[in-house]
Amino acid sequence: MEHILYFFDWLLYILFAINVAYLLVYSLASLRCCKPLATVPAETYKRFAILIAAYREDAVIRSTVHACLAQDYPGEKYDVVVISDHMQPETNAALSSLPIKLLQVDFEKSTNTKSLKAALEYLDKDAYDVALIIDADNIIEPSYLSEVNDAFGVAGVQVVQTHRVAKNLNTDMAYLDAISEEINNSIFRLGHSNLGMSAALIGSGMAFEYPLFYDAMMSNTSVGGFDRVLEMKLLYKGVHFHYLPDTCVKDEKIQKAQNFYQQRRRWLSAQYYSFFEFASHLLPAIRNGKWDFCDKLYQQISFSRVLLLGFVFIMAVCTSIAFPMWCLKWWGLFGILLLALIVAIPHRYWTRRIFKVIFLIPCSFFLMAINLFRLKEANKRFVHTVHGIKRVSLPFYMLSIIFCVFYPFLKIT
Repeated sequence: MEHILYFFDWLLYILFAINVAYLLVYSLASLRCCKPLATVPAETYKRFAILIAAYREDAVIRSTVHACLAQDYPGEKYDVVVISDHMQPETNAALSSLPIKLLQVDFEKSTNTKSLKAALEYLDKDAYDVALIIDADNIIEPSYLSEVNDAFGVAGVQVVQTHRVAKNLNTDMAYLDAISEEINNSIFRLGHSNLGMSAALIGSGMAFEYPLFYDAMMSNTSVGGFDRVLEMKLLYKGVHFHYLPDTCVKDEKIQKAQNFYQQRRRWLSAQYYSFFEFASHLLPAIRNGKWDFCDKLYQQISFSRVLLLGFVFIMAVCTSIAFPMWCLKWWGLFGILLLALIVAIPHRYWTRRIFKVIFLIPCSFFLMAINLFRLKEANKRFVHTVHGIKRVSLPFYMLSIIFCVFYPFLKIT
């Protein structure tokens, strides 16, 4: 029996070690002080379509649209296109008074994919050079479009992902979510770009050559995580994704544990769905040297950082109790994983507050582990994340965590 346990111990260790080594390599690569894409002021102004899919986003959509309209960019060279889905009549009336294109839809089963496809069918395909995807809660600076335009002025650039940063740090969960976002930026975008690999797309703050985006989206049928399927399709075609670390888009961070649970459930579902949809392309991709695609496919099947952190820690504790001679390699792996994550956190987040939010990680791990058993359901319908920055009191915040712990066991769909 001990031999069997020994075998499975090493099998799990190797699987986790590969995942940890992957994170460490790209985390260290993010420390290189260089710009992944050198740009100069573009000689021409490209025509932009800023696409904003807004499902029940009455609380945030107007500030987002106003930020888009306040660009230091020729007004005749870009259109703000809002796809209003199930928003209030007064919100639509307010948007109609602005110099934007407002497309009102009413899907029985709403998804971002359906909204974006409706916008592409509504717009003139030949009227734009670049499609820019912005979330309904995002805020962009006045220089944003000009900086993206400069990037597309570089020969060969077809897809650009900008740097998504936290718009709010009003709760400890928001602070933890902001740190998680920056770890992703360091490892999956800056680290990858510094090593010549494609940066990961993130669902918003991303720009595409318009014909390229049109063709890829019109064949996209994903329910959640349309960006996952989109990047797999484009990477398989050999398209390279560039990253602009100094061009920022502000994104609202999760404020409550309940929203964290729902959002991560959608993300995990999209992650594994895209893996199984594209797994059959792996061998042809290897034969043709499509390493960006292979790298992205591995990301889809690998553990998220919270799950990896939790499982490695549990294995280290369990082996310390049951088989002390086996535990050293697990504690060593746990230490290397911590190093990879610490290196990826920007200096500005190293405040006293970070030691406070660390205590939310066990709760986050538990919620993510529960999500592993509810992925199939999440891919059948769109799981919406409610936006709107609020001040969350401590009692309400604790109640939201308690509710979220018991929520998975309730028969709520």
